[in-house]
Amino acid sequence: MENELVFRPLKEEDYETICKWWKWWSKGESLEKNLLPDNGKGGFVIEKDGQPVVCGFLYLTNSKTSFLGWIVSNPEYKQKDRKKIIKLLIYNMEQFSKQLGYKYILTVCSSKHLINMHKDLDWAANKQPSYELIKKL
Repeated sequence: MENELVFRPLKEEDYETICKWWKWWSKGESLEKNLLPDNGKGGFVIEKDGQPVVCGFLYLTNSKTSFLGWIVSNPEYKQKDRKKIIKLLIYNMEQFSKQLGYKYILTVCSSKHLINMHKDLDWAANKQPSYELIKKL
């Protein structure tokens, strides 16, 4: 079936592909599996016609808040519907969190494009810029 979009959980074998995407977008940086939920499998991907297009990770907490992070897309995907597919990923992750009983979903991003996509989906943005801080222990 042409133009079929599939929202599915990440698999172990997706990690290597995602690392290539991160390295392309960040000019060399990637994330270690142990920084990610479920050792790199705690998230979702959307495929179009069997080709992975975008993925994101979902941290499930012991509060009523889930955390959506590390959205990245396939740099080789050249179709004009990339933005629509990224927004669909965010929306589907919201719905997944809601089905699990979460009342809030939080994210951190610095990309103006991603920020605008979240705003299009009725996310509230902090008026002041913030920075992601991390320390490896």
